[in-house]
Amino acid sequence: MKVIDLSHTMHPEMPVFPGTEPPVFQQANTLEKDGFAEVKMTLYSHTGTHMDAPAHMEKNGLTLDQYNIDYFIGKALIIDFANTNIAEVDVKDLEVYENKILRSNFLILKTGWSKYWGSENYFHGFPVLTEKATKWLTTLDLRGIGIDAISVDHIESTTFPVHHILFEKNMVIIENITNLDAVYKEEFVFSCMPLKTKDADGSPVRAIAIEYESI
Repeated sequence: MKVIDLSHTMHPEMPVFPGTEPPVFQQANTLEKDGFAEVKMTLYSHTGTHMDAPAHMEKNGLTLDQYNIDYFIGKALIIDFANTNIAEVDVKDLEVYENKILRSNFLILKTGWSKYWGSENYFHGFPVLTEKATKWLTTLDLRGIGIDAISVDHIESTTFPVHHILFEKNMVIIENITNLDAVYKEEFVFSCMPLKTKDADGSPVRAIAIEYESI
């Protein structure tokens, strides 16, 4: 068994979605002064490697605390578009994987954009799903879509069609995944546990891939 960390490390200078405040880590207590160390963290619920719940954009959408905990771990399929120069992933790009998607709980889109983490390039030009491809995926009984980019929609979008299509089917979205080059198996066990907070529209997650000889 091999366990691979797919999460970015949180720090004050980390990239955040344009218009969002970066996280703040304040030393609240110290060993020298208080005999124990404690840090006060202030951050948005969609910071770093994180999960979007339907409530992120849907008025009556599910919050993360409404899902059973076993929803967040399952079989995943990774599809590699990192070296294709593709701007949009359409149905024709996915159909060849249909049988594998059908036996998966999560689909992970590898765009290669995590290599730009920390630079301005991270926010522009990453591949996204077309609306048609997104609707097709919602017919295949997936729990969620993950991507190694800042969003599943174009950064310029103000209507977020891919988000809404997925949320209408109560699917979750995991964004800012990293380290997918370390995942050698096309199919693996994926775990993405959110914080257990009430009425959560989203949450940072510790995303990991678990590779077995067979799953």
